[in-house]
Amino acid sequence: MSVGGARPLNPGRWLGVPMFLCVVATVLFAAPIRVWGLQLPEPAFAMVPAFAWAMIRPSILAPFALLLLGLFLDIFWGGPTGLWGLSLLVAYAVVLILRNAVTGQSYPIMWVWFAGVTGVAMAAGFLFTMLDSLAMPSLLAVFWQFLVTALLFPFAHRLVDRFEDADVRFR
Repeated sequence: MSVGGARPLNPGRWLGVPMFLCVVATVLFAAPIRVWGLQLPEPAFAMVPAFAWAMIRPSILAPFALLLLGLFLDIFWGGPTGLWGLSLLVAYAVVLILRNAVTGQSYPIMWVWFAGVTGVAMAAGFLFTMLDSLAMPSLLAVFWQFLVTALLFPFAHRLVDRFEDADVRFR
């Protein structure tokens, strides 16, 4: 159930603000800060809205927002154009297809679903990178990025919880 009451589905609130926060978090975590010789992890913060937006409300705006987030990630991380956009759309499609099975599950089970969808997106990105570069990316790097991205589930749950009751068509 919603913690703070239902929020209206204003696109600026449920699409724009999470996009902005993902961009800011990505830039902050890319700062060249080292703690005990280790760099900050680089989770794919855009997985949070990719999961949550499909759970909150199927919309025509969300895939375009995910494409924009993916394009930002591609440009920012120097990857091939379209890699993250396509990976995020794969994750969004998986959640959209399985939305009825995921809705209403307990917190730990939804975390498992989020980790599974994150794994699907990372596997898609891994395969797209292999096809583009004709070389295999580091499996260890992909695993660590998957792990730190899967730990972002509380943010996805918060976003779902905040807006899940806002659309009267799905009550």
